[in-house]
Amino acid sequence: MKQNLFKTLPVAFAALLIGGSVQAQDQAGTTSNQLTTWSIGLNAGVLTPLSPLGGHNDFSNMKSSLGYGLYIKKQITPYFSLRLDGVRGKLKGDNSENWKSGAPNASPVNAFETNLDYSGSLNAVVNLFNISMFNANSAVQLYASGGAGLAGYKVKTSATSGGALVDYAGGKTISELIIPVGLGAKFKLADRVNLDLGWTVNFVDGDNLDGYARGNSSDKYNYGYAGLEFALGKGSKQLAWHNPVALTYEEALSAKQTANALKAENDKLRGEMNDLLKDSDGDGVADKLDKCPGTPAGVVVDGSGCPLKIPVPVIQEKVIITEADRKVVEEAIKNLEFDLGKATIRAKSYTTLNRVAALLVEKNFSLKLAGHTDNTGSMALNLRLSKERAEAVKAYLVSQGANPSRIEAVGYGPNQPIATNKTAAGRQQNRRVEFTLY
Repeated sequence: MKQNLFKTLPVAFAALLIGGSVQAQDQAGTTSNQLTTWSIGLNAGVLTPLSPLGGHNDFSNMKSSLGYGLYIKKQITPYFSLRLDGVRGKLKGDNSENWKSGAPNASPVNAFETNLDYSGSLNAVVNLFNISMFNANSAVQLYASGGAGLAGYKVKTSATSGGALVDYAGGKTISELIIPVGLGAKFKLADRVNLDLGWTVNFVDGDNLDGYARGNSSDKYNYGYAGLEFALGKGSKQLAWHNPVALTYEEALSAKQTANALKAENDKLRGEMNDLLKDSDGDGVADKLDKCPGTPAGVVVDGSGCPLKIPVPVIQEKVIITEADRKVVEEAIKNLEFDLGKATIRAKSYTTLNRVAALLVEKNFSLKLAGHTDNTGSMALNLRLSKERAEAVKAYLVSQGANPSRIEAVGYGPNQPIATNKTAAGRQQNRRVEFTLY
């Protein structure tokens, strides 16, 4: 049986390592891979050869002795882990007292002492809950555990009170299957250190633990302990304390705050654009650029909003657009820039726009301005911003003498992308105003 222990525990430990490697790969690219998942624990406490969970005891006076142990643990999720435990110590008892029923002790074995040479088990540990539901990293949690393993021990017994202890089973080490079941509480002392308080009942698959078989019940022993657990690895936080419920709650609050900030910014932008494009006399020239406010309806005006003093040139039936004309427009498109999230044209764009305005005046071309955006933000905001940017370009060209009746300004929002919106470079290309001469 002892040889089986040394064969079984390495296999269990290898399974623990493989499971941890797979879990780390599954969590690659997520927040979890920044959390520590391995830890080691050291503990000491009291070993007692009895159980309060039912059955009967072979001796009337069960004594408590020092026990100590260590474990290594792999945290799979915030609520589940695998733990490899090892415990050593002594178990003692005698019949120096009568049974609780008052009956005298007539056992042929008066006392025993068991040396627990080794006790190894692989346990599944379930975190029952984190105390603070809305704290992303709690500080107190309760857990339950259960598993299976092997225990190897040597027993000595005495037939009389005060008699010498003699070897049981020829002094050989007895190896038997154990089923540990436990409860515990954990307290976070620091980001990488925990206080661990636990209690485990070990059910032994045999009746040799105390050197005396009384009835048909298998033996049991308790281990109540206190110890420290230390997180291993490079992460600054422990996955065991990570609380996805609280994280979702914090993300929802952050999203709400972001939405409120965006709404306030949109309201401000809308007010600025309404002020920029306001045309009180309806002559096609914004008030801020109109040098002749109050123009009567139907009067043809120039780019500054004043009535034209010369007849409007007759539109030629045939429009000839040269490569030089197209190059002027292409340069204007290339150099056109707006303030972020606004329809305000930056000063560096004026030079090439002035050339377009001069071209429109000289050759009496018609021009279509089409505004486009990427898909960031709401559809309504993008449609409005694309239209307002096209109108801003029109207003500037008109201010330089272009005929407003020959300029059409439309906005398509994000509906006609020329590149992907999944990258910053693609979104930059999609934020544009297209010029079409005809």
